[in-house]
Formats: sequence, C-alpha cells, structure tokens
Amino acid sequence: MSVSIKIKDVEVHVGDLVSLTQTFKEGEKERSQIFQGTVIAIGGRDINKMIKLRKLAVDGIGVEKTFPVYSPTILKITVKKKGHPRRAKLFYLRNKNV
Repeated sequence: MSVSIKIKDVEVHVGDLVSLTQTFKEGEKERSQIFQGTVIAIGGRDINKMIKLRKLAVDGIGVEKTFPVYSPTILKITVKKKGHPRRAKLFYLRNKNV
C-alpha cells in the first residue's frame, strides 16, 4: 500500500489532481485522450502497479478509471493540484460525489 509513485519522472501522490494523456488505436488511426481526476488509490506490485483516478462527469456522475502505471499508452501525466489526505485510499470520496 503506497501513497506515492513516480510515473514518467513525475511524483504522484494519493489525493493529487492529475491530468493523464493516453493514446488509443482505432483501426488505422491513433488518437490521444485526456482524463483529469483525483488519485484515489495506488495499488499492485512491481510491474503490475495501478493508479485509480476519479472525476465527476456530467450531472454529478462519478467516473473512475484504473490505469497501469507502466503502460506504453500513457503519454504524459501532469499534477494540477497537490492533495494532503490522511488516508492511503480515498474511497470515501465515492459517497461525497467529489
């Protein structure tokens, strides 16, 4: 259970608001998509490390995505705002709609 991890030379902590750019392959084309959300959990070991992001979509619907840390599809990650939580997993944010 870790509360911080280094992704693409960027230190990411649980509670941070991050913007993650990921590529998708659709047939012959390749496009990128940005997912901006709060890091609510970091889990896994070694090469299987995962990072779980949560954001509020339209009408207050919560959307969570899990990304493999060492995936070649992650192009870039930037920390927009630092968080200072007192927990390693922020699953209580699901009830708060944040």
